[in-house]
Parts: sequence; structure tokens; C-alpha cells
Amino acid sequence: MLISIVLWLFAGLLAAAALVLLALMLTTWRIAAKAERLVPACGKFVQIDGNRIHYVEEGEGRPIVFVHGLGAQLHHFRHTLFGRFGAGYRLIALDRPGSGYSVRASSATGRLPEQADIVRRFIEELRLERPLIVGHSLGGAVALALATEHPAAISGIALLSPLTHLEARARQGFDLLYVPSRLLRHLLAHTIAIPLSLRYAQPTMRFIFAPQTVPADYMIAGGGWLGLRPSHYFATSTDIVAVEQDLARIEQRYGEMAMPAGILFGSADRVIGEAVHGEPMLDRIQGLDFERIEGLGHMPQFVEAERVVAFIQRIAERAFASVN
Repeated sequence: MLISIVLWLFAGLLAAAALVLLALMLTTWRIAAKAERLVPACGKFVQIDGNRIHYVEEGEGRPIVFVHGLGAQLHHFRHTLFGRFGAGYRLIALDRPGSGYSVRASSATGRLPEQADIVRRFIEELRLERPLIVGHSLGGAVALALATEHPAAISGIALLSPLTHLEARARQGFDLLYVPSRLLRHLLAHTIAIPLSLRYAQPTMRFIFAPQTVPADYMIAGGGWLGLRPSHYFATSTDIVAVEQDLARIEQRYGEMAMPAGILFGSADRVIGEAVHGEPMLDRIQGLDFERIEGLGHMPQFVEAERVVAFIQRIAERAFASVN
């Protein structure tokens, strides 16, 4: 009798758990569907070694390729910087594999050299002549990997609030994203991760933009809704886990760089500290153009767009002069 009761209780718990999981999956699907309805794909697609890359471009002239940061997408540049450069530039912003509307190959690892090589292949596919690479946050680490491993493919790098060094404490701010198990990552992505992300979206964005305020149009015009999808969570978690495997090695090669390079950093960045990831680079890259903006947080392209454009154009002038 007791065994029967225990079995019934166990079966009941399993049924309840299954119902909870089903409810979470349906909620995740609804949130993701809303995100794609509010922020649809807006560009072109190209296949790169099993990755389907989504990108947008405008203008004609010297090419500048924009690489976004962790958990972001191409609207971080399209919305904030495109339309401000004037004539003479071909601006191309891409969704990194797994982010935005780009699909990461099933065999991909998300490691920095792999992502850098995809950008290199993207440059080849679009037949871009040694573009300037603009990288924000984690995109800065991708740009640095590209500059050290494929220097002939590009003319220079302009980095915004870049991740440049492996820092033990950096992972602590992303504990909920650091999921080494691929299977667990997949399970979380399709159940609890997206509802939780939506619930805590406002405090998360306030932290990322601090000490500045979150733009009122960020979720749609800035593409924020696109982060609320299973594929995006999975890719972001993958990137967090993968970055530790290569960044320390890439750091050791900064001194080899011989191309024009610039870094723009806010002194009040709470996501990636300028004292660790910014100023020390002056001793690592010869001739580095370093611009420090007092009181600025982690999202300069949203807060100081004109100043960011001027910075990029300054680096572009040096970079493109070097390839003439």
C-alpha cells in the first residue's frame, strides 16, 4: 500500500513537472514570436561555412565592418551610427553567428579564433578590400583576434569599450549565462531562460547602460527584443563559455600588431572596466589612438554617437591611408 502511494506521488510530481516545463516552453515561444514580430530581419543573408550570416549595409566607398558585443545584434550600430558618416564609406553591420538573425553552424564552438575566421570569410564573400573593423565589447575581442591572426585581411581596428584581457572576476557578472553544458544550455534556452530574461530585462539594461539611462526606443529600434529568443540565449551563453579558451593567448600577441588601431572607453563603464581593458593597451599596441570619455558607460554608440563617429573616422583615415 505504501509503495503504491509513493509511486502515485512520484507519478504526480513527474506530471506536474512536465506541465511546468510545457508552460515554460509555450511562454518562451510566445515571447520569441513577439520579438520577431516587433523586430523582423531587415538585411541580406550569406552562407559562411555552415553559418547563415545576416547583415545590413549602406553607402559606397571605403568599407567599415561593425562587430557587435555579447548578447547584442547589428541594430546597435545600424540604429545609432548609420546615417551619420556622410559620403565615402560603405558601412556593413553583421549579426555574429547565433545572434540577431544569424544562424550558427551546428558544429560551431563560438571560440574567438573561429568567430574571427568567420568575419574574415565574410570579408572575402562580400569582396571587401581590407575594411576597417569596428568592434564593441566582446566584438572588440573578436576584432583583436582577427587583427592578430588575419592581419592581411583588414586595414585597422577601432574598438569601443572592448574586452581585451581575461579577467577572473569578469565571469561573476554573467553567472546565469555561464553554462558549460551544451545540453543544459539548450534546456534552459527553451524553458526558463527567456521568461526570466524578460522579467529582469529592465534592471539588466539599466546596469549595461549605467550611469546613462536606457534609451526609450532601445527594445525595438535598438533591437533589444531580439535577445529574448532561445537561439540568442544559447549563442550568448556559448560565447561566455568559449571566450575563456583563447583570450589569454590572444593577449600575448597584441605587441605584434602593426596596423592603425584605436580604443574609445568610458571612465564609468561598469560592464568592462577601463582600468583593466582600456588604458593598459597603451603599452601593448604601438601607436594606439586612445580616447577616454569621462563619465561614460558601456554603450558609447547610443550616448555619444557623434563622438563615436568622429573617432571611427579618425582611425579610418589612418587605416585607409596605409593601404593606398
